[in-house]
Amino acid sequence: MNKTDRMLAILLRLQRERTVRAEDLAETFETSVRTIYRDMQALSEAGVPLLGTPGTGYSLVEGYFLPPVMLTEDEALAALIGADLTKRYFAGKVRRGAETFGEKLEHILPPNLREEVRHLRETARLAPDRAAEQDEAELERAELLREAVMQKRKVEFAYAKAGEEDSIAAPELRRTADPYGIALVRGVWMLIAYCDRRREIRHFRVSRIADLQLKPERFLLPDDFRLSDYRGKDDRTLQAVIRADRSAAERVKELRSYYLERIEPADEGYLLHFRMRQIKDLLPLVLGLGASAEVVEPEELRVLLRNELHDMLKRYES
Repeated sequence: MNKTDRMLAILLRLQRERTVRAEDLAETFETSVRTIYRDMQALSEAGVPLLGTPGTGYSLVEGYFLPPVMLTEDEALAALIGADLTKRYFAGKVRRGAETFGEKLEHILPPNLREEVRHLRETARLAPDRAAEQDEAELERAELLREAVMQKRKVEFAYAKAGEEDSIAAPELRRTADPYGIALVRGVWMLIAYCDRRREIRHFRVSRIADLQLKPERFLLPDDFRLSDYRGKDDRTLQAVIRADRSAAERVKELRSYYLERIEPADEGYLLHFRMRQIKDLLPLVLGLGASAEVVEPEELRVLLRNELHDMLKRYES
């Protein structure tokens, strides 16, 4: 990285962070602390209002803002693609913000760059995933939950696991929770919240939430909780091994199954190792592989599969 690019990067970092140490900057840009000192001196001489505190680091005088910089083709393309994704996975104010942002960005680009970015967008399209297409009602719930997270307001909702939606109105299925954050996982919105009933952090699939209500009560976010650092407890404690031919192994690999741990060559085809919460979690995948795969273990899954196939066969006996 040349000196000009490094100084611009330093200035952008100073705008993001309140205080930055010369040692940290030297490590980031793989240069010496003395070089960083010279960069800071050059920025100061160029009119950038810097404050340097011994033992603490450098900071910008409050109120200073770097004027907009020109974007490269790749940067403009990345920003517009990001706006497209935001429109797909958000509703309400965030979606409207993405729309107006995209319009403003295209408007301010120089004509030659605008045409180049338009061409690049046509050569790298993000086709909609029909299997994971977002339901508008789900997006609206996610937007409401986002507001609850921002305002630190408790929420109440009805929740049921897959296949239990008919009983979702039952009082015992209602939840009161402190919404810590929402996350888009494999195209699915998840609520990460402290559940009052379970007295622990739980994950709720937003598509299974109904009758969502924001309560007037506020909650305090734990000091040690950061959504960016949070890793949920992996409760996939059951294991399974499936023997499959090459074609079936490739199909499973392309599916990117949440339960797949690894694939390894075997004497006859490949061994697919899985971890899941319940034995039945793997049943749809095994049925989809047909005769090209065989459950090696556990026996419980083999029995479940035999019973399912028996019930399926009965439906076609006539």
